[in-house]
Amino acid sequence: MPANLPPGLPIVPDGDLPSSKLPARSPVHSPAEGGTVDAIPAGTPFEMSPEDFEEAVSDALQLIPPKAASAMDNVAIFIEDQYTPQPGEDPETVLLGLYEGVPLTERDSWWEAGSLPDRITIFRQPILDICTTREEVIDEVAITVVHEIAHHFGIDDDRLHELGWG
Repeated sequence: MPANLPPGLPIVPDGDLPSSKLPARSPVHSPAEGGTVDAIPAGTPFEMSPEDFEEAVSDALQLIPPKAASAMDNVAIFIEDQYTPQPGEDPETVLLGLYEGVPLTERDSWWEAGSLPDRITIFRQPILDICTTREEVIDEVAITVVHEIAHHFGIDDDRLHELGWG
C-alpha cells in the first residue's frame, strides 16, 4: 500500500456500483478455471485465511481512484479480528470497519504538529460472519474499505448511504 494514501475529494464509485462485480482479481481470489463457488449454509462464517483476507484489503485499496489515493494524508490501515466495544458502548456492537482520526475537512494549519496518523481498521471476523462466498467477502471488504476511507475525507454515513457505499 502506498505510504501517502488518500485530502478533500469525495470518494464516489468510479463506474461499477459496489454491488456489481469488482474488477478482475488475482487467481488467489478467483475460483479455479471452470470451477464453481458453493455457498455455505446461512449462519456459518465463511473461512478465509488471514493472508487471503489481507490480500482482499490490499485489492480493495487498489480500487481507490488514483486522484483520491494521492489525496489521502497521514492515514494507516490495519486489520484486526474483532471490534471490542468501548466502555459505555453496547457490548453487542459489531463493526465491519472503523475510522479513527481527524477528517481532512476538519484539519487546520496546526493539525500536523505532532499528530498521529488517522487509523482505519477493517475487522476480519464480522465480515466473514456475514458472507457465504469468497466473492461476497471480497465485495464486502471493498465496500468497507471505501466507506472508511470516505470518512477520512469527511463524508458522513448518510451521504455514503446515498452514494451506495453504506
